[in-house]
Amino acid sequence: MSWERGALTGMMGQRVVYRNLQPTDPAIPGLDAAWQAAGLERYYIPRKTTQEYAQVIWYFMGEAQRLRGVGRPIQRVLMVGDSARNDGAVAQNLGAYCAARGFIGADVLDQPKKVAIERGNVMVANRWDALVDLMAWLQGDGFPCDEATAMVIDLDKTSLGARGRNDGVIDTARVQAAERMARSTLGDAFDEAAFRSLYARLNQTRYHFLTEDNQDYVAYFCLMVAGQVYPEPLFWAHLEDGSLADIASFTARCDDRAPTMADELRQVHGEVYRGITSGDPTPFKAFRRLEFLETIARMDRLPDGAAPEEVLAQEIVLTAEVSDLAIKLASQGVLVFGLSDKPDEASIPTAEAAAQGYRAIHETPMKVYGERLF
Repeated sequence: MSWERGALTGMMGQRVVYRNLQPTDPAIPGLDAAWQAAGLERYYIPRKTTQEYAQVIWYFMGEAQRLRGVGRPIQRVLMVGDSARNDGAVAQNLGAYCAARGFIGADVLDQPKKVAIERGNVMVANRWDALVDLMAWLQGDGFPCDEATAMVIDLDKTSLGARGRNDGVIDTARVQAAERMARSTLGDAFDEAAFRSLYARLNQTRYHFLTEDNQDYVAYFCLMVAGQVYPEPLFWAHLEDGSLADIASFTARCDDRAPTMADELRQVHGEVYRGITSGDPTPFKAFRRLEFLETIARMDRLPDGAAPEEVLAQEIVLTAEVSDLAIKLASQGVLVFGLSDKPDEASIPTAEAAAQGYRAIHETPMKVYGERLF
């Protein structure tokens, strides 16, 4: 089999924003320089589900529209993603500025195809090929896709590593990075099986009250527990009785034991502790840099002859259906813009890594898998 290859830049160029809200297009000012112009009261990085996040993205899209020389302002936005909670919130919140529609997709192939319109403006489907149904709905709903329209695409588990099809490889890269971090920090004290069990148990929705669905926090919790800074029986007991309620209280208790930590563990704790106390949403940057390397290592690693099931199990691939739609709409004048809540440290190489040939995730070639729809 001969595999088609491509990169996210083929859909959206450099119009990409990762968690730090610093567009990769250097012509668009980042949030650190443009927070006032974007309408924030102070500089901080809002999370994806908030109205302030949509406010910042709206500003970035306006700048991108201006830079491409289109005289008409953006009047409509189409959000395509995989998460009703995160991407659905972006679609709803952008509706405060213009007409907005959303598509939340996944492949759930053991169920009959189902397409539904929720809250009046978001299509939810259990097939990625339902993007055809999306276009029919937009046309019937009088929602033009032209140069006054922006298509906003989620990156992880939508345009690459599609949910229900290929998303497990993205998760594997992150877990492998956490294990590498723990192994290098704990040395001979690292127990791989115990660490994996701990990570899998904590990385569940029921513990989001503590982890806030932030993988920096999950990796840090697991490292401190595995390193016996916060012994595991005590950790679970405190979760159950409510005496451990947030990341700040956990880091404070760990900091009390900092003098007893080995040097490498104390160094890692110090990085995370300083990040959390300063409000940094990505406090565990060393872990995230390892995640970048593990993620890139899973892009286009197998030869052309590899079977689809082998590639989908081992590589992160581009989603043909999403790529097809983005390219079609771009040809009609639509502004295509990419969003990711993945930290910049897990998405863009350091200067040293770039010198070795590494490229940002959106610039890295991947195999393309899926059905061509348009």
